Order: sequence, then C-alpha cells, then structure tokens
Amino acid sequence: MTPEQLITFAAVAEHLNISRAALALHLSQPAVSGQLRLLQEEIGEPLYQRDGRGVRLTPTGAQLAGYAARLRDTWRDALTYRDALRGLERGTLRIGATTTPASYRLPYLVAQFHGRYPQVKLETSSGNTTDVVGMLGAVDIALIEGPVGEQLPPDTAVHPWHEDEIVAIVPRAHALASQSDAQGEAAAPMPPITVETLAQWPLVLREDGSGVRQVVERAFARAGAPMRVALEIAGVEGVKEAVRAGMGIGFVSAMSMRHENGALRQISLGPEPLARRFSILVPHAGAASRVAQRFLELCLADAPGA
Repeated sequence: MTPEQLITFAAVAEHLNISRAALALHLSQPAVSGQLRLLQEEIGEPLYQRDGRGVRLTPTGAQLAGYAARLRDTWRDALTYRDALRGLERGTLRIGATTTPASYRLPYLVAQFHGRYPQVKLETSSGNTTDVVGMLGAVDIALIEGPVGEQLPPDTAVHPWHEDEIVAIVPRAHALASQSDAQGEAAAPMPPITVETLAQWPLVLREDGSGVRQVVERAFARAGAPMRVALEIAGVEGVKEAVRAGMGIGFVSAMSMRHENGALRQISLGPEPLARRFSILVPHAGAASRVAQRFLELCLADAPGA
C-alpha cells in the first residue's frame, strides 16, 4: 500500500466515479483502475462495487476512505507549505545575535524583513559571542561580534559584515572627561587616550565570552598594560550603569552610545581606534533555507559600501 494508492482512492471515494476521479487527479482511467486494483489486493477485501455509471463503497472501503482523505489533505497541506516557502509567504526564521548587534542593528533588520515577508515567523535568541556560537545548531543565521574563532560547526559560512569601534566610557564628571576639547558639547566623543593611561584606573568589563571583552583584553595584552578589574558584569547596559555608579571605566561598542543623554562620555582608544568586525554566520550553508538566504541578503545590503 502506497500513499499514491490511498490518494487515488480518496478521489474515487469523493467522486464515486472512476472517470471523474481520473480527471481530478490528471491521470488516465486505466492508471486509476490499476492503482485501485493494487490497493484492493493489499487490503484483501473489495473496497467498492460498480453502481450504474459510478461506484459505491463497501463498508471496508468507506472506513478506509476516511484514512485516505486525511492523508490526501495532509499531502495537499504539505504542497501548499512548500509553495509558500518558495514564495516566502510563510515559514520560520530563527536568528541568533550577540548583545551589540541584537540591541542596535537587529531590530531595524527585523522590521525591514517583516515588512517584506509578514507571514514569516521570526524567532530571536541572544547572548554573548560564546553563547551564540554554541547555539548555531538551533538557529538559521547568526550575527556575532568580535573574532569568529575556530570552533564552528562544519559547513558554517562566515560573511564579514559591519566594522565597529570599541570605546571607553566614563561619567561626565570623571577626571578624564575634563581633557575633552569639546567644551559645551557634553555628548561629543573625547580625544583618543592610550590603553596605558586607562591602566591607571579601575575597569568595568563584560562577562567571559563577550566579544567586547576579548578585543579589550587583547589590546591591553599587546600594550603590556595591566588591567585593574573592579567589576565584571553581563550586558552593555550593565556596564553603562556600573560606570554611571562610579565603579570604573567601561568598554562598549560606539554604536551603543548613539542615544546617550550626556551622562556618559566616550573615549576612543589611540593611537589607532580599537576596531573589530561583525560577522554573519550561516550554519549548514549548503542547505540554508530560503528565508535565511533572504535575510542574509538584507543584512549584506545594509553593510557599508553595499
């Protein structure tokens, strides 16, 4: 017994006429009769009897027709779903994102994507870089910050994305803030300060696994400067609040400072800016879903120079 035989029988049970069932199935009448014969042989009992120009179901056929109709309906639903995915009318896109892109880039990308494909369900998960790399088996696409690392699942495609600058932040009344040349512009960035200078002050760092922390630690190591860590805290906003509270100098993405009200000042680290790159990871890239491919295209079109 095959699904094709049951779907054919469902059409015969619906039309009670082999010729009309053949037309509905776009099959020849002999092909339909052949499917019915094979199905009856498999069941071992008659499923229908001739009745004038049509047929009528036997009790066994009537019971089997219920199962066959459900199979046919499920098959139709599956075909509809396939066609919808091809047209991106529906489906699910699971996005993983590290803290900075999740907070400051992903909302805009999701809004654009939803406007184009409103029937696609979007699910997002966030964490630090280590967390998101660890969830690659459960997402369709991921936006990460900092070094990609070498422990990626096989067949993971890596696409370079945005450049980002890591800046130090201090309270507006901090001694380093007084060095700014932007008097009267409380929210303006301050001139660059070296890592060696910051090593004289207590520091507020993100948690282990954070992309920002990895970049900052490497910068201090290259300069041979010690780190006086006063506090480790999770999340960008946690760092900001700790700096506002006077716990020390923090480090965040420059893009996270776009909407600050002036209570914090940002300092570029010199002599060269402390830059890093965001990347887009597509696990199972050889079999990426259509919705993941479209979201990737949207992200790459949003990159500078695209």
